[in-house]
Amino acid sequence: MTSHTGTRPIIYIAREIERALGKEPLGSYFIITNATTYALEVQEKYPDNVWLINSPQILDTYEILMLPDVQETITKHNAQLLVFKNTIQVERLCTEKNWTLLNPSAELAEKIENKITQVEWLGELSSLLAPHSIQPAKNISWPGKPFILQWSHGHTGDSTVLIQNEKDLDLIKQKFPERESRVSDFIKGPMFTANIVATNTVILLGNISYQITGILPFTDNPFTTIGNDWSVPHTILSDAHIKDFEAIAQKIGLKMQKEGWRGLFGIDVIYDEERDMLHLIEINARQPASTTLESQFQSELLSHGVHGLTTFEAHLHALTGIPVTSALIPINDGAQIVQRLTQSVLLKNEGKHLEDLFNIQGLLKAGYKVISYKSTKPNTDVLRIQSARGIVETHTKFNTRGKEIIDLVSAPQS
Repeated sequence: MTSHTGTRPIIYIAREIERALGKEPLGSYFIITNATTYALEVQEKYPDNVWLINSPQILDTYEILMLPDVQETITKHNAQLLVFKNTIQVERLCTEKNWTLLNPSAELAEKIENKITQVEWLGELSSLLAPHSIQPAKNISWPGKPFILQWSHGHTGDSTVLIQNEKDLDLIKQKFPERESRVSDFIKGPMFTANIVATNTVILLGNISYQITGILPFTDNPFTTIGNDWSVPHTILSDAHIKDFEAIAQKIGLKMQKEGWRGLFGIDVIYDEERDMLHLIEINARQPASTTLESQFQSELLSHGVHGLTTFEAHLHALTGIPVTSALIPINDGAQIVQRLTQSVLLKNEGKHLEDLFNIQGLLKAGYKVISYKSTKPNTDVLRIQSARGIVETHTKFNTRGKEIIDLVSAPQS
């Protein structure tokens, strides 16, 4: 694989190493991250390019960047920096230190991701969204049927609320009367996502995956994304629906490109079963969480002679201004699912290590890759389970592999 970072090194600063592994840490590509169990395994394989931080707590990206040793390393290597999600705080620090941060503007990312300002930013493209309105919570009237209420911010689904009756609405109005909200029709149907790369010249659409959302025992939140499956989109969606998805992706991509966005972003789209059409649900103005695994599947195909770019390599191309002359490598299989920190897991914890609550050895023996996380906040990642083959049969229904994972996750470590 050729180096796409030129002579000047790129250092990916990551809270979790998994985010940075869309490309092997070799040559002029380096990673600085927390010393977790998984990070230590990766460092053993790439000792020269993976640098680990030993800290009593898991540090976030900004906290890692504030460490004197890290700052010295960045300056010494005259490195370009890459982060998973840019913030005003990270951006300000990089400006103060005269470091090159490759990520697009944090201000632009915020404008696009914020559920309220996103509508204005989309302009005429806001018609791609489900029917919606923006108003303070106190002004919302009960429409006689369930609807979706979204606040400007949230993480993994916690900014989204299903209002099922007038009582639910009254509670929200009493608690947050002045808060701006986006009110949308409740749509029933499967959700899909794709990782997209905007370059100076082209919009590269990644592989569409079915978005596994809100299923027990993996999460308590019905709107939390818990995984991706690349094996089933063409089973659930018709060719016409796939074309519609691609058209939505292209429109959003061109607008982002025009506004100066370069590199990765993601879109979530829902298939409206009642109206037989697709609606844009949200834009993730950052590297989506499924990028790494998609890129690893693509790298595997690359090693077998398939031509093209991995999604992460295209991201690096776009950010460093290297011309893109290849399409992204297509994949049509593979999946991952995340066990989040649920109430059930917390109740079972009783001072044990979280990893000891699951049959990790059983998952490994069954051929799955397992990454564990040190989680303390509800609904954050505990385990990431990856499969070279799909785990979903159809919308909301797991296949044999998916059911096997549920059984093994539910069984305590022996």
